[in-house]
Amino acid sequence: MPLLTQNQRIERVNSTSELFSTNPQLKESAKQFVSRSPEAVDTKQLLYVQQREFAATTPADNSVSILGSDDATTCHLVVLSHTGSGATCLAHCDGSSTWTEVPLIVNAVTSRSSPAKEGRLELHLVGGFDDDKRTSHSLSLSILAAFQKQKEEIHLETCCITDMNDIIKDGIHRPVVYGIGVNVKTGHVFPASFTCRGPAEELRSARTFSGGQMVEVYDSSRELVKIDPCRWTPNNDMSFWLSQDDETILQYLSTSPHAEPPHFVHHIKSTIQFLLDHPTADGLFPGGQPHLYRRAEDGRWKRA
Repeated sequence: MPLLTQNQRIERVNSTSELFSTNPQLKESAKQFVSRSPEAVDTKQLLYVQQREFAATTPADNSVSILGSDDATTCHLVVLSHTGSGATCLAHCDGSSTWTEVPLIVNAVTSRSSPAKEGRLELHLVGGFDDDKRTSHSLSLSILAAFQKQKEEIHLETCCITDMNDIIKDGIHRPVVYGIGVNVKTGHVFPASFTCRGPAEELRSARTFSGGQMVEVYDSSRELVKIDPCRWTPNNDMSFWLSQDDETILQYLSTSPHAEPPHFVHHIKSTIQFLLDHPTADGLFPGGQPHLYRRAEDGRWKRA
């Protein structure tokens, strides 16, 4: 089925600039989106989604009101929801396997939506910027093409990507919006900032850093964050990076060294230290059991 905007089919395009020139309403809504200031999200309502993760739930969830993610430079943040059921999924895509990730996102929403519920699938895309290597541009086109290949009819509501999410500061291109949230009770999507990226932030980062593929991190039926067993091999050579200056780490370990948020280097170093402290993941998952986290009375996620 086609990807639609204002009930009109979006044809395949060769560039994001072509997309916006042929669909001016998408350009206008993107302008409005980037003009909004990021909202600080209350940790007690939040389920944070890291890179190469997705999470989905419904308005009936008593533990999660907001799905959110940030630190997206060339990465794209994808929100898909069903207007009838309210089922909503947020994913943080980095281009590692877009064609297999998009069907996971679609299934996460359709599997939580009763066929009897009238409504439609609505898509919101935010992320990327006008980077020198055109990494953002390639990812934008891949995500659009992947959604166009789905059998479901999907309506593109927000498309704040690449050139429409770009600003030049001190002669350097950067994203305007680095993070978003979606209110799963109302469907409202907004620019957002976060002070907490847990639970198990370092473990989840280590899984991605060591090559893990897109995974679902939330069991909405039990309202549990679920970190399944993962694997990585020892690599003592990584210790080399801990002694390097910020500029070197940015140059070699980032797709967009001049556009990363201020905490990027600290995040990379803490992830590497975690991998050095845990040369394999075997001891982290006794008996091959996942880590489960439940929302506690104080609003924090705690081991179940």
